[in-house]
Amino acid sequence: MADPFPPGARLYRHRIATRLWHWINAIAIFILIGSGLGISNAHPRLYWGQYGANFDHAWAELPHFPAWLTIPANYNLALSRRWHLFCALVLAFGLLVYMIASLVNRHFRADLRLRAGDLAPRHLWADARAHLAFRFHDPAHPGAYNVLQKIAYVAVIFVLLPLVILTGLTLSPGMDAAWPWLLDLFGGRQSARSLHFIAMAAISGFIVIHLALVILAGAWNEVRSMVTGWWRVPE
Repeated sequence: MADPFPPGARLYRHRIATRLWHWINAIAIFILIGSGLGISNAHPRLYWGQYGANFDHAWAELPHFPAWLTIPANYNLALSRRWHLFCALVLAFGLLVYMIASLVNRHFRADLRLRAGDLAPRHLWADARAHLAFRFHDPAHPGAYNVLQKIAYVAVIFVLLPLVILTGLTLSPGMDAAWPWLLDLFGGRQSARSLHFIAMAAISGFIVIHLALVILAGAWNEVRSMVTGWWRVPE
């Protein structure tokens, strides 16, 4: 019986909505992280609760981030805030449009749905061993996401990105006036700031791992598929 997915076969893997959101989101998050680190340099201490100042107990003291990591490169709190707020709007509305599109085109159901069997320890361990052996695709379904990919994408799309958006809103006094329940939800403005930073750090860790796996899986093939939608089955 002929192999339905021979090496070199082209599969349509990424819909237009996914591709557009991926690249817009990548640019927005890059600027958000850089400008956020610039804002952090103004007061690199994190607290829990409503208040936080120099003489209050901080649960974490952040390093001074170098200029090559921040946006803008020179210390400018006002410009960092402007970049941050603009790209936060891009991130929030982009996520909303992507979620609506993915419900309409059934991307979530077809590609990211986690079944009970996917989360079985035996299945998770088998997928982890396959990754350690640099086998990233199921030969029977080479274009499908594996279970670790699904877990990572679901965590980012449905947990980390909404968390970073909502905690960011909580840091705005104007939003607190319109939606006072945000402060109660996160236990105060300083708790929201701490959670905002933790979510950003987790997203940054995801990006590093994601880029490393893209390189290991074949950077040209993976990037091309996210530009054109078409992906080639590897050898």
